Amino acid sequence: MNKKKTRVGCVQFEPIIGDVNSNNNKILHHIKVAHDKGIEILVLPELSNSGYVFHSREEAFNLAEVVPDGTTTLMLIEAATKHKIIIVAGIAEVHNGALYNSAVAVGPNGYIGKFRKNHLWGAENLFFEPGNLGVPVWHTPHGRISALICYDAWFPEVFRMAAIQGADLICIPTNWVPMPEQPEGLPLMSNMLIMSASHSNSFFIAAADRIGTERQQLFLGSSIITASNGWPVAGPASKDKEELIFADINLSDARSKRSFNSFNQPLRDRRIDLYDEYVGADIKRSWY
Repeated sequence: MNKKKTRVGCVQFEPIIGDVNSNNNKILHHIKVAHDKGIEILVLPELSNSGYVFHSREEAFNLAEVVPDGTTTLMLIEAATKHKIIIVAGIAEVHNGALYNSAVAVGPNGYIGKFRKNHLWGAENLFFEPGNLGVPVWHTPHGRISALICYDAWFPEVFRMAAIQGADLICIPTNWVPMPEQPEGLPLMSNMLIMSASHSNSFFIAAADRIGTERQQLFLGSSIITASNGWPVAGPASKDKEELIFADINLSDARSKRSFNSFNQPLRDRRIDLYDEYVGADIKRSWY
């Protein structure tokens, strides 16, 4: 495991629905700024190249690309190679006639892998298929990284799946929207879920949200990076400003500092005699 600290960053900005060229130019600008600040792993928002609130399935299809040979992924690969940086970015993917809300991971050596959002939110169910790639974990020179997208963070099971596979850092492109009955003065529910998952699984999380209002839908910003103990090391960012947050973290802490005290270590203490490793009951699995 690499003992060197890694500079991890999250960009929040406002994509323009349907304007892939403009959005990709913004993305390239933010990658250059991140490189100039020494960032080695950069996370961009969900559907960062297309925008989010589609009017129709036809519009979603027209904005989707194949991965890894589509225009946006090839652009990201070129930028990652040029700037020697790992990038995880949200993109609308088309594959064999099906649409997926995906995240692509690329690095200095090219394409790393992709994740497809497992839990669809709201009208996404009209356009996208649920993810079918599970929760992949990719080995990189910095450590083991994985990805989730937005509403996936509401499900402890997927975090645990990444933890069991040894993930050190979870990269989350996201488009957080207001939750019903959010009290004033408390952190966003999304931020609390990120901190809780980071704490209970002993890994770092970098969640990059978008900002702005798109077709009457407000987005909340508040991008955040947590340490493996769950406490924020960067952010939460503002709710409405374009900005870059970053932190210098040692990804090996996800394993070397996992114990809470002499007795307790969250992954070791799991009662898998009561429930299986993937958090399901020890009975025949069912699909819902």
